[in-house]
Amino acid sequence: RTNGQQAWNRNLQATGSVDGRRRDLHAQLEAAGAAGIITSQWPGSYGTTRVFNAYNRETPTFELSCEDYGLVYRLTQNGQDPVLRLTAEADNLGEVPVYNVIGEIPGTEIPNEYVMLSAHYDSWEGGSGATDNGSGSLLMLETMRILKEVYPNPKRTILIGLWSGEEQGLNGSRAFTEDHPEIVEGLQALFNQDNGTGRIVNLSAQGFIEAGASLANWLSHVPAEVAGSVNLNIPGNPGGGGSDYASFVCHGAPAFNLGALSWDYSSHTWHTHRDTFDKLIFDDLKNNAVLAASLVYLASEDDE
Repeated sequence: RTNGQQAWNRNLQATGSVDGRRRDLHAQLEAAGAAGIITSQWPGSYGTTRVFNAYNRETPTFELSCEDYGLVYRLTQNGQDPVLRLTAEADNLGEVPVYNVIGEIPGTEIPNEYVMLSAHYDSWEGGSGATDNGSGSLLMLETMRILKEVYPNPKRTILIGLWSGEEQGLNGSRAFTEDHPEIVEGLQALFNQDNGTGRIVNLSAQGFIEAGASLANWLSHVPAEVAGSVNLNIPGNPGGGGSDYASFVCHGAPAFNLGALSWDYSSHTWHTHRDTFDKLIFDDLKNNAVLAASLVYLASEDDE
């Protein structure tokens, strides 16, 4: 397998693309007049097809499963000239407006300070987006419902942001931070979730050293059966910008990502055609809603 991978990488680099980068190769193929591009991104499990960016602008690109792509590759290497017959329909809709969904429970004592729930609701079209990020959106909606019922008059204003355009570059949350600097300035804490349906087990201070004590204090007040498995990483680091919390971190606002157990998220459902409703683990989602609601309540009631 190692020899095969090295040979594959050498073939890519022989095309002249920088380090064999996929985006460079796609652009080269398009510039050379390719009628179509066949590609495959193995997610780490068999029988899945990962849907991701296409870096060419005009030439249609088709994703094949690892198994189908391997068969086509071997036939080609053996000089058998396989022929693929593909049917696809697409419309170029131009620029399409997308919208964020914002909810609010007004604060009664410090209304200009905010605690925020965050998740994106857009998804790739390969599946139905159940774990990326229907589960995160569902979690935040349920958390907001709990808070509205048991904590209707919070000390600080509680917001929920359900973002669109995340998959194309955090577009929804970035636009929100640009349009609402007063909320970014007054943010007490933001909690984001965007990595599947499992129980939340990781919470990082995202490089905000002074936030570590607050996070530790809040977690200490959450029942052990809910928060006992959460690993708190202090000081952590700002992260690589993989989800919407990064839009706020870039402005210096204390935004934190709630990291969940993967349940084969990275290898099986993330950006694949198998990201469907049946993959959701509702016991874990219920636990996560209690955890998120507790953290928001404690952050809202904090003296500082």
